[in-house]
Amino acid sequence: MGVSGHVVDLTDRRALAEWRPAPPEVVAQARRLKEAALLDFGLTESAVASWLYAKCRHQVPTTAVETAAVVASGDGTCLLLYNPRFFVAVGLAGVKFVLFHEARHLLQRHLFAEPELRADPVFRVATEVSINHVAMVRLGRTGLPLLDGEPVGIDPRGIHARYVADLTAQGLDALAYPDFVETDQSVYRELLRMTDPPVPAHRCLHLLPGGVPADQETVDRIGSSVLLNTLLAARRGQALAERELLDLLDRTDGASERATRLWGTLGAGALRGTAGATRRVDWWQRWLVDVLASKLSEGERLVYPKKRGALLAALGQPPTLSRRGPVRTKVLVVAYDTSGSMPAHVVEWLTELVGRIDGVEAHWLSFDGVVMPFRPGERVYGGGGTSFQAVADHVEGRTPTAEGRAFEERPDAVVVLTDGYAPHITPAEPEKWIWLITEGGDDWPDHHTPQMACHRVTTGAS
Repeated sequence: MGVSGHVVDLTDRRALAEWRPAPPEVVAQARRLKEAALLDFGLTESAVASWLYAKCRHQVPTTAVETAAVVASGDGTCLLLYNPRFFVAVGLAGVKFVLFHEARHLLQRHLFAEPELRADPVFRVATEVSINHVAMVRLGRTGLPLLDGEPVGIDPRGIHARYVADLTAQGLDALAYPDFVETDQSVYRELLRMTDPPVPAHRCLHLLPGGVPADQETVDRIGSSVLLNTLLAARRGQALAERELLDLLDRTDGASERATRLWGTLGAGALRGTAGATRRVDWWQRWLVDVLASKLSEGERLVYPKKRGALLAALGQPPTLSRRGPVRTKVLVVAYDTSGSMPAHVVEWLTELVGRIDGVEAHWLSFDGVVMPFRPGERVYGGGGTSFQAVADHVEGRTPTAEGRAFEERPDAVVVLTDGYAPHITPAEPEKWIWLITEGGDDWPDHHTPQMACHRVTTGAS
């Protein structure tokens, strides 16, 4: 949440680790607290934070930050920086609060990237109020973490009290606290009604101009992947993921054109039974997300979490068993029919979607009368004729690849993008096949026996 005056480059891992290092025993204790907090996120408290920190490959203890920060660097990596002394001082509950706070900040940066908002100090304070309110609610807290008897960060109720006093002095009606913090924009809107909006200096680096280094391209890549994987978990029936995503959706959807567009593209509105009114291709995209969620569902195994168990034992609490998944990487095959004209935006969207799903090994095929494996971004060439049987023979290991070897993987799902005009087939495992039929195409898989998952896609611009 803050740094010691930018003493080192916050993307230089070696310099961060070497800057006035804390004693080894303090670093070890802080690391244990961090790991316990992240495990609790995944088990019971925050699916979004759990996914985000899984993407922070580098988690660096450093005294160059006062509290903690998530840094999105220009090389595409995401770093978690945390001060070991601070983590030890605030304890496990405080660590969870700070890590939730930082995860939410990155998603806010993804959803609200407008320069005019980022430059407004009132908006930055409103963001702190909103994030800290949500953190206290989700983590079951009644107040902020304390450090040396002082609260860490901006107190939402304290800001609300100042807001009420300011509007009362103006002779204006003020919102009650629940209405004040109802959405991210409600906080910002109400603070702008004050004659003297609060812009306090606090430990949180996000309040400072420039703030945490955040390459927007990296933020968007990480943020969209976190939201997509949380959505897939929600569609698989994970109540924790669904509740948290719905809360985030309700707080931010409609707050800006960008946020609305991002939620619409993701198709998250389906969680609450609504649809974006302006997007023609939402329905088949949402359908595909749902179908993939069902076919790429996580396997689970019951495990004893050693690190968390040891910590609970040290705190005098009984150890617990937890579920962990996925058991293995899921295998997805995507096959493009190159005998006709494939809509470029559909291919691009599908490539991006698959690239953002964690734990999936994707195999890309182009086909006409024969199958030709390729890598996303490579140019593919179509020829004459179309054979779905050639795809089935390849996927089911009956014909060799270009390297002369049979396909040895067993797919969890096979997505075929085609106009549907070719002799019909019955794959060995039809329940794993997903057919996307272009406009004007033959949707025969929808009424085939056995029936297979099938949906038309629009070929207009998305």
